[in-house]
Amino acid sequence: MILYRLRCAKGHEFDSWFKDGKTYERQEKRSLIGCPSCGSAKVVRAPMAPRIGKGGKGAETPVETPAETTPAPAPDPQVAALARAMPKEMRETLLKLREQVEKNLEPVGEKFAEEARKIHYGESDKRGIYGQTTDEEAEALADEGIEFGRLPWIPRGN
Repeated sequence: MILYRLRCAKGHEFDSWFKDGKTYERQEKRSLIGCPSCGSAKVVRAPMAPRIGKGGKGAETPVETPAETTPAPAPDPQVAALARAMPKEMRETLLKLREQVEKNLEPVGEKFAEEARKIHYGESDKRGIYGQTTDEEAEALADEGIEFGRLPWIPRGN
């Protein structure tokens, strides 16, 4: 699987997972990728910095995900249609990933950026966390050299 940062014709940026680069190209060519903010199907890959993990035992990288307690906004009809079209195997894999994140990491909700900084600068115990940030907070974390990952947070159920 590969994660791409995408930008729609109106300038909205978002992340999306694909089986591989060819899958992205096929979906982009057929206008099957929709912006979650405005529904525009005119998207291109946006520049993004590669994330290379340090590896090693105990080297847990914080993971940014939406907090379970935060209500999701009403889905755009085009986005909902795209979610229904998601391959079953991909949905199952993302749900398993969500389960592992919830099982092994500490939820910090909207305080993700604050907690990630505390861990990075040694002000808090080193541990795996998950939560949510704004795009601006995520960009600031990346600029500071704080390692984290962004994951698509698939809702449970249909």
